[in-house]
Amino acid sequence: MSFFRTVLGDIPSEEMGLTYSHEHIIIEESFPTAEHPEFLLNDVEKVTKELKSVYDKGGRTMVDTMPANCGRNVLKLAEVSQKSKIQIIAPTGIHLEIYYPPGHWRYHYNEDQLTRLFIADIEEGIDRYDYSGPVIERTDHRAGMIKLATGDEPFSDHQRLIFRAVVNAHLATGVPILTHTNFGRWALEQALLFKELGADLRHVVLSHVDRCVDIEYHKKVLDTGVRVEYDSAFRWKPPNSNATYQLLQGLLPDYKDQITMGMDAAKHTYWRSYGGNPGLDFLLTTFKDDLKEMELSEYFENIFYNNPQKLYSFKK
Repeated sequence: MSFFRTVLGDIPSEEMGLTYSHEHIIIEESFPTAEHPEFLLNDVEKVTKELKSVYDKGGRTMVDTMPANCGRNVLKLAEVSQKSKIQIIAPTGIHLEIYYPPGHWRYHYNEDQLTRLFIADIEEGIDRYDYSGPVIERTDHRAGMIKLATGDEPFSDHQRLIFRAVVNAHLATGVPILTHTNFGRWALEQALLFKELGADLRHVVLSHVDRCVDIEYHKKVLDTGVRVEYDSAFRWKPPNSNATYQLLQGLLPDYKDQITMGMDAAKHTYWRSYGGNPGLDFLLTTFKDDLKEMELSEYFENIFYNNPQKLYSFKK
């Protein structure tokens, strides 16, 4: 039976429901929040309140994307999931270099060590201290997704090592893969490297690609067979046109099985429960209405139900 792995346990894939494919649900005090205090998302009550608003409008699953040792707190993810009823897929993996201090352990572990660390998160349980100290105490909460990230420059040797370790864990466990791209840069190269390494591209999703407005580039990426995640629908402001909407209009008819959506609302200024806007329910209110206005409502099920269910199910 096909399943997806949440922070509270494995669930049959058909019970995934309406899914947000890239979120930041908990970001604990950490190296990233020291530099960017607006990233701090660690108030369980406020986070629960925001997620309940999504649940009340039909949302059922969210993919958290803060991987190892850069603000991940698996105990709070579990608590928020229990209180809000939102099913949360917790991540393992490694984020962009800027979210770790110089000399971090990520730079000293070899491919095999990183592979074993990722597999332990997936199969045994995530460390309650998130690898921040010499003691490791694994919880019952296991990772259901593995993440990596690249920036503005061609892949470094270190990043290629991360790619190999991520694909090793993917092939050993069946865990789905999610990536960070900077404004869609190097998305095609990510997809081609995953293909070269033997990953199943049906279970690989590249995030933030809609921040690149070149529709022909998107077609090249999608033609590899990989999945993409768009999350800037609420970010485009006048006088700029909404590039996310233009991409959806141009791509959904031909690539309806490969596109997912999220908010990537890593700043608490986007959360209504923190006094910000537009709120995480944007995709189920304004965006849903806009899809109807663009005559794209027929793709709603693909974007939020069918595509995430296939993508985030463990590969057999």
